Amino acid sequence: MAIGVIGGSGLYQLEGMKNVKTKKVTTPFGKPSDDFVIGELDGTQLVFLPRHGRGHRILPSELPFKANIWAMKKLGVDRIISVSAVGSLKKQIKPGHAVIVDQFIDRTRGGRDYTFFGNGLVAHVAFADPTCHYLANILYGAAKSIGWKTHMGGTYVNMEGPLFSTRAESHLYRSWGADVIGMTNLQEAKLAREAEICYATLALSTDYDCWHEEDVTVEAVMKIMASNVDKSKAVISAAVPKIKHERDCPCATALQYGIITDKSVIPNKTKKDLNIIIGQYVK
Repeated sequence: MAIGVIGGSGLYQLEGMKNVKTKKVTTPFGKPSDDFVIGELDGTQLVFLPRHGRGHRILPSELPFKANIWAMKKLGVDRIISVSAVGSLKKQIKPGHAVIVDQFIDRTRGGRDYTFFGNGLVAHVAFADPTCHYLANILYGAAKSIGWKTHMGGTYVNMEGPLFSTRAESHLYRSWGADVIGMTNLQEAKLAREAEICYATLALSTDYDCWHEEDVTVEAVMKIMASNVDKSKAVISAAVPKIKHERDCPCATALQYGIITDKSVIPNKTKKDLNIIIGQYVK
C-alpha cells in the first residue's frame, strides 16, 4: 500500500518520516507538477506531490492532472489525500476550519484534463459519490483527534480561476447550497476514480469568499494557510496508521465494467499509455 498526498509544498516534511527521497516520473501525458517526494511513515509508503510545483508556479487551469494521477498510479499509490485551500460559502465554516468534501460542482470551462479516455477508447465510470467514504471517514477522525474544528461532508464548487469569484457568483453558489469553493479538486477526483485510486479531500477554509462583509485578499488567505499547514501534517500523521491495507470500497473496482469499446479495436498506443490503468481488464 502507498498513500499519495497532493497539496502545498510544505506538507512533505512530516515528523517521523524515514528513507526520504525524490523521484522523477515520466508519463505519456507530459511532466507532472514536480518531482515526487517518497518516504515511509509507520511502515507505510507516502508519496507527496506539490500540486502547483515548488514555489507555486502553475495556475489551476495549467495543472497536468493526467500526468499527476498517472504518475501516482505508476508509483503504486492506491489512496490519495488531497489537501486544498478553499473559500467558505457558509457562516458556520469559519476561516481556519477544515471540511471533508463529499460532492463537487463543475464551474470550469472544459479545457482541463479530466479523463484518461478517448483516443479510440470509451469508458464510463460511476461518479455519483466522487470521494471515497472510507478514506474520508479516516481523515475526519484524524482531524477530530487533534482538536481541529472539522465539518464532515460538503459540496465543493470547482471554479476556473485564477481570479476569485464575483460577488454575484458567490451569492449564486450559496443559493445552490454549496459549502466551499476552490479551483483544483474535481479533475483530480475524476481521474483518480478512473484509475481506481481512492480519493478524499481535506479542504482548508481560508476565507469567506466575497459574499461576506470583507473581500478576499491574497494576504489574508496566505496567513490562514500558514496556520493550517501544521494541522494538515498532524492529520496525515494521525490518519496513516489507521488506514487498512486491503480495500473493499467501490473505488478499487470502479473500472471493472466501465470499458465500452470492443477490446480488439482499441489502438495499441492507447493500450500502452493506459496499461497501468486498464491492463487488468484489457489484455
